[in-house]
Amino acid sequence: MENAVITLTLPQLALAFVPVAITIAILFRWSFGTGNALYALLRMLVQLLLIGYVLAWIFGAEDGLLILLVLAIMLSASSWIALGTVKEQRMGLLGLSLLSIAVGGGLTLAMITQLVLQLDPWFLPRYMVPLAGMVFANAMTAVSLAAERLSSELVHETDWGKARLTAYQAAMIPVINSLFAVGLVSLPGMMTGQILSGVSPLVAARYQIMVMCMIFASAGISTAIFLVLARGRVQPSSA
Repeated sequence: MENAVITLTLPQLALAFVPVAITIAILFRWSFGTGNALYALLRMLVQLLLIGYVLAWIFGAEDGLLILLVLAIMLSASSWIALGTVKEQRMGLLGLSLLSIAVGGGLTLAMITQLVLQLDPWFLPRYMVPLAGMVFANAMTAVSLAAERLSSELVHETDWGKARLTAYQAAMIPVINSLFAVGLVSLPGMMTGQILSGVSPLVAARYQIMVMCMIFASAGISTAIFLVLARGRVQPSSA
């Protein structure tokens, strides 16, 4: 019983919204405007409730083709969202973004799931889907930062090599900062979730090390591929 997961009832979950209501009241009292915050909270609530049902269905299906479809949707969405920082060039760069994240993120995901964890079956949903989400999300963010910074640098930097290096460094800053902070400033989501579910902190730490390596590699490889392929394709920012 000591390691049993605490099940949240709906009344218990409702109590979590008490400090949220206090924050909304502060926003309203200070005339900051509550519309955007309320919309964000409502969207968060709906999205997480829906994804809970969807994941429960996916996990119960035990279908490799379904998992491949889910991965394809995640990859396509991340490739599109990554170019939100250069919207006017999105259509021209979409193929590069898709290829970069597919190769960098996909290679890393395959190495982790098939060689490190040795999933059986290979598509084991409760591992494959969450890990794919981490991989593609971090690769997406890195490519997004690189595209924006490269476009900005090309406005005043004529040397392609310097512009590419600056863009790569900017894209990797969040990932490198997370490596510095993990375990010291914060306990990341996977480690926290495992500890809350009763897993030994030592085992949880090993998993988190694996995840940090996965995040670092997927971001670094995807961004490098994007920047190599983007030469002559990314245009200077119009800002």
